[in-house]
Amino acid sequence: MDSRPVALVTGSSRGIGRAIAVGFGRSGYDVVVNYCHSEDAAAAVAAEIRAAGSQAVVVGADISQPAGRDTLLSEARAAFGRIDVLVNNAGITSPGRKDLLDATESSWDQVFDTNLKAPFFLAQGSANAMRQLIQQGVIQRGTIINISSISAYAVSTNRADYCMAKAAMEMMTWLFADRLAEEGIRVFEICPGIIASDMTDPVKAVYDRRIADGLTPMRRWGTPQDVAKVAVTLVSETFAFSTGDRFNVDGGFHIRRL
Repeated sequence: MDSRPVALVTGSSRGIGRAIAVGFGRSGYDVVVNYCHSEDAAAAVAAEIRAAGSQAVVVGADISQPAGRDTLLSEARAAFGRIDVLVNNAGITSPGRKDLLDATESSWDQVFDTNLKAPFFLAQGSANAMRQLIQQGVIQRGTIINISSISAYAVSTNRADYCMAKAAMEMMTWLFADRLAEEGIRVFEICPGIIASDMTDPVKAVYDRRIADGLTPMRRWGTPQDVAKVAVTLVSETFAFSTGDRFNVDGGFHIRRL
């Protein structure tokens, strides 16, 4: 175990999570790379982090399940002895993208278990670990970053479960920010917009056209690196007197326009 800060990034074998994990690795953090399905992809992320001079450990865990969350947190502590940053990134889209009048309870449970319940209890577990580490003088402060979405406030009637889970993440961020402020732990929310990744590949042609037509003031796709840069900056002293804030990384999508 060393004294370098440690970032735990859920769902970091691909997409936004991968970029965030690598971003922390390049910024001097050792990183816990979490995956659910692709060990090879996670191993490639860990190799990139090590090539940047940081350490990385790969932990396979289904965070939608309590046992998976326990495994992730315990293996992170066993590997590095500390957790300075938790990034709640892992998430799934609405299975089948059904109209809300046809939505099923099983789809609802899947989405809420992964996209809201898991981040809540990982934040709880990480916060308790950070409190202890701060009291012991192992770390000076902690940071929790929740990766939400523009779907927190932009309606998609074929993804009601996804939109509602992401909307609830703002309140979750406020709750933890308020509770943990006196403990030396800051909590933030990042709302990515339309980000180029394997998750958006199936709708690329649709959004190529909509972006060109002015869907976002900045007429381009966002990249996972756009989100990662914000995440890495949030843990710095730049935002030492901030907590509970939402940061939009969406090319201006959130601006109301006539």
